Amino acid sequence: MDMKKPLVPLALVFVSVFVVYCFDRALSASVTYDNRALIIDGKRRVLQSGSIHYPRSTPEVWPELIRKSKEGGLDVIETYVFWNYHEPVRGEYYFGGRFDLVKFVKTVHEAGLLVHLRIGPYACAEWNYGGFPLWLHFIPGIQFRTTNDLYKQEMLRFLTKIVGLMKEEKLFASQGGPIILAQVENEYELVEWAYGVAGGLYVKWAAEAAISLNTTVPWVMCRQGDAPDPIINTCNGFYCDRFTPNSPLKPKMWTENYSGWFKAFGYPIPHRPVEDLAFSVARFFETGGTFQNYYMYFGGTNFGRTAGGPLVATSYDYDAPIDEYGSIRQPKWGHLRNLHLAIKLCDEYLISSDPTHLQLGNNLEAHIYYKPSNECAAFLANYGSEQDATVTYNGASYFLPAWSVSILPDCKNVVFNTAKVVSQRNFAYTTTDDKLTLSATSWSWYIEKPGVWGNNSFTESRLLEQINTTKDTSDYLWYTTSINIEPGQPKEGFLLIESLGHAALVFVNKKLVAFGYGNHDDASFTIFEKISLVKGNNTLDILSMMVGLQNFGPWFDVQGAGVFSVVFVDPWYNKYDISSEEWTYQVGLEGEYLGLDEVIQANSSLWTEGNILPINSSLIWYKVYFSAPQGKGPLALNLTSMGKGQAWVNGQSIGRYWPAYLSPPDGCTENCDYRGEYDSTKCQQSCGQPAQTLYHVPRSWVHPGENLLVLHEELGGDPTQISVLTRTGQEICSIVSEDDPPPADSWIRNKGFGSQSPEAQLTCEQGWHITSINFASFGSPQGNCGSFKEGACHANILSMVKKTCIGEEQCSIPVSAAKLGDPCPDVLKTLAIEAICSE
Repeated sequence: MDMKKPLVPLALVFVSVFVVYCFDRALSASVTYDNRALIIDGKRRVLQSGSIHYPRSTPEVWPELIRKSKEGGLDVIETYVFWNYHEPVRGEYYFGGRFDLVKFVKTVHEAGLLVHLRIGPYACAEWNYGGFPLWLHFIPGIQFRTTNDLYKQEMLRFLTKIVGLMKEEKLFASQGGPIILAQVENEYELVEWAYGVAGGLYVKWAAEAAISLNTTVPWVMCRQGDAPDPIINTCNGFYCDRFTPNSPLKPKMWTENYSGWFKAFGYPIPHRPVEDLAFSVARFFETGGTFQNYYMYFGGTNFGRTAGGPLVATSYDYDAPIDEYGSIRQPKWGHLRNLHLAIKLCDEYLISSDPTHLQLGNNLEAHIYYKPSNECAAFLANYGSEQDATVTYNGASYFLPAWSVSILPDCKNVVFNTAKVVSQRNFAYTTTDDKLTLSATSWSWYIEKPGVWGNNSFTESRLLEQINTTKDTSDYLWYTTSINIEPGQPKEGFLLIESLGHAALVFVNKKLVAFGYGNHDDASFTIFEKISLVKGNNTLDILSMMVGLQNFGPWFDVQGAGVFSVVFVDPWYNKYDISSEEWTYQVGLEGEYLGLDEVIQANSSLWTEGNILPINSSLIWYKVYFSAPQGKGPLALNLTSMGKGQAWVNGQSIGRYWPAYLSPPDGCTENCDYRGEYDSTKCQQSCGQPAQTLYHVPRSWVHPGENLLVLHEELGGDPTQISVLTRTGQEICSIVSEDDPPPADSWIRNKGFGSQSPEAQLTCEQGWHITSINFASFGSPQGNCGSFKEGACHANILSMVKKTCIGEEQCSIPVSAAKLGDPCPDVLKTLAIEAICSE
């Protein structure tokens, strides 16, 4: 496209953007939107969506992830597009391997699902530099995300490239493809204030740029209240029931409903209870929403150096319905699936009218949707966080737990309540845990020497900012200088080092004396360390280390890193600023330059072998061969015994590790109360523990026989304690009471429930079968999954459950005294089952 051409004025674009979509590739259908919903082929649609980022998994598992998403009740897959990996060098594009965007979109299409393509090109996403390529930063005069002509040209060029690629492959809905929505920019409203008047002008320009590309699908701007027509402004957040679009002509859409939160090194592990997540979704549809997306539905892994920063962990599990390894997380996946089924039962009502509101009491309300025939569906809500309640609606009484929504597809029968979790629970996985070696003699190593190592070093009489120096070609930058102690001067003192982040090792006369680091919220840090020097010259080597480039915030693209002040303090606290002394710089590590992580160097003479393996020392490369455990299950390396570094399997980087960085000991709750508004610090887990000890190795990255593992250890660790794990089975349970609703999928429209009793449903991961039943009781079982005990009221149904379930991939048991016997008449009874699935 000619960038000098004027963009299409917004005023000339109709609000109803015609798009095409159909599951059959050979056909097409029109799509518009109105104030209620997206309209596909002339029909309003209620859509459930989930985020899966294609580079955070591998192409081999995309079909399985998408299948599980579809079975979970999703209609749409949402993904960002990652500019920095698609255009690593200006004008040179890459769409292979994990970054094969076209293949990913086609895989979604083959599964019969739709696509929301978030082109951006700013992504955030806890992705390195927010998805921007670093070469963009070095264009003279450029300023990101504002009315800067240089930036706008580059942004429009990349948007044009991606849109053109999708058109060439006939992937837009108007061409019979699956893409029904596109996104430009991302959450700009959060930083717009920092750009002044230029911010508002940039939003208008970005909208015009998107429309000019003629995708024939509607564009959205998420979390952008001033998004100009016809761009749809959407909501992001933990709750969006109170969100209202900026125009009465636009539908109420939710592009990021956080299923959990991301992990960061040194922080507890976030967890969002499914009862609260389901409550947020039900409230959104109750109050007029028709498009909702889970961020994330599958989180995956930040392989290599893709993690953003600072200090975002390698795992991007996100407590999502599908976990980092591609396994279904229960009860989250199952409870949400049941919710989606319940909402689908209300589809025709949700698209027929705006809701009628009815106040039922303090923090109690109903929203009713009517069809022209006067039939209705209702949502009953208790949005109080403390008191359960019984309400009267439509002449009947309904029990509403605090912080819950009940869904009545016929305004009479409850098919789902967000606080009543009847789906199965996975409470443990059985794993193999194989040590990589039996002795230290199988390991080889290479010891990095502190300081400058190559002839490509350079000297400056000042401290340099790290990102502008390394250009993100490496996490590492050596700062080297000398401190001269003349006769009569004190040999002892203190070293005061200030850094913008993210971590640093300090060596005096080639000996490690200090380690400093920041955290995700504030990457800067100060080192104040007592040191001993000798007469004459003393070497000072500082290895400054990045842990992901900043990905969020106003002007985040110019936020710096690295050492900015070095002061020597003598015993009398006289300060000698050596920041402006002569410093020698070396980008990267010698091992990186030598390619020690590459398979081609595995047999190099650079590696040392011997009986005494150096452990618990800094700056050591390790190498070993291992055999992957048999089976098809996902693999993980247990790196608990290591400190901080990076790891590679068969030349593929599995990411950064840092198990030595423990989270604070306080802030976690053993029994989390889902009631009340959630944020990322509520319901945290694993306080006082590392954020991550297991590191995902995709099955497709290993092969039969020997596989090469290379680690670069920065702090010190014991590699002989590393083990490789695979899942060989799972322990599951179900607990369902007589007063729980029957399965939502047994509801027949206009007829009610096909089954009149609730059911305990058990399902194994695909390929596994139920091999044993460890507990089964109908009556008043006590305890929780993994620790059930028989109660005073007990019907022994173990043999019946075994007969029904063993050998099956899935089974269901009706929760009914007529089927199971009645050990205690006139008492509300519960069925509890524990089972094991395995290959």
